Amino acid sequence: MRLALALTALLAFPALADTDPADWPAVEAAAEGQTVYWHAWGGSTATNDFIGWIGDRAAQKGVTLKHVKLADTADAVGAVLAERQTGWDTDGSVDLIWINGANFASMKEAGLLFGPFAESLPNWRFVDTEGKTVTTDFTVPTEGYESPWAMAQVVFVHDAARLSDPPRSAEALLDWARANPGRFTYPQPPDFLGTTFLKQTLIELVPDPAVLADPAAGDYDEVTAPLWEYLDELTPLLWRDGRAYPDSGPRQFQLMNDGEVDLAISFSPGEATAAIANFELPQTVRTYVLDGGTLGNASFVAIPYNSSAKEGAMVVADILLSPAAQLRAQMPDVLGYGTVLDMERLPREDRAAFEALDLGIATLSPDDLGPTLPEPHPSWAVRLADDWIRRYGVAQ
Repeated sequence: MRLALALTALLAFPALADTDPADWPAVEAAAEGQTVYWHAWGGSTATNDFIGWIGDRAAQKGVTLKHVKLADTADAVGAVLAERQTGWDTDGSVDLIWINGANFASMKEAGLLFGPFAESLPNWRFVDTEGKTVTTDFTVPTEGYESPWAMAQVVFVHDAARLSDPPRSAEALLDWARANPGRFTYPQPPDFLGTTFLKQTLIELVPDPAVLADPAAGDYDEVTAPLWEYLDELTPLLWRDGRAYPDSGPRQFQLMNDGEVDLAISFSPGEATAAIANFELPQTVRTYVLDGGTLGNASFVAIPYNSSAKEGAMVVADILLSPAAQLRAQMPDVLGYGTVLDMERLPREDRAAFEALDLGIATLSPDDLGPTLPEPHPSWAVRLADDWIRRYGVAQ
């Protein structure tokens, strides 16, 4: 919250491109020999390996890609903010950020981003701008200041050997928890997945979910009251009576693998299949979605206004949109992420490769994922997490 306030306090100003993004031959020429420092989450070996693979492709274009591993995207945002405050407006330390949600909204509002560039990328022509949420980010228009590279949608994970008919709504989950106390939990907010569970539940319980598209305002207490009433009843029915929570998604899976819980939440439809392949979940685990749909969003990359390698960063962003990279990211033994591409726009050979891909034993098909619900405005996530900590938070 303090970081967001500091960002919005700054006066926004447009950042000038070193090279016109629309002049792609000039972009590639300027990119050759550049080193791009990509600040991205580093908490997953699979993700780190994929970024390494992208780096190999960037090297073929004369660009050196360095992965700066983050525990929290806000660390990279804070670095750019600190540079702005000290007048470091060129040759910045951050060239590319894996970003979305509140971090993007804050940087865009404060004028800390280079662009627009995304729609000038050659591979943008393959992006599904109609069927996927790639031109808005948590309701904030991207306007070309970030480029999508992966799709995510909430799924719930269950062990079919222990739970053959899992609950498919918030109320059904509460009923099931009453009959099966201690068999469900979720990561402790402000963990991203934990906060996602709060948002997913609020969307179902609030009379008019459309109110969540606007910033949280004076009616916040009234809008969120059904959520806190629900959690007041659910919390003592959780694992360890709601007095302890897993600190992350992987820890949640570990509890399932150990037989301590029967349900888990994930933001990656292919994550359970990957976990089975890595012997982190039993073969009997499957995924499902709620009857009313589940939250979905895209992962993006953005370029800070003071990057010293804007052209190289654009080259990396374009590689991420390539059919080859998108196919690899969707492979269940790589990342299992959804693609941002429109299959109808792809060349026949690339489309056939996607169609032939085996998504894995526990991965739902795109049709089975059902409707994708839009993310609330970023301000809701911040306030929900803060409120949850005040009401239910426990020391880790």
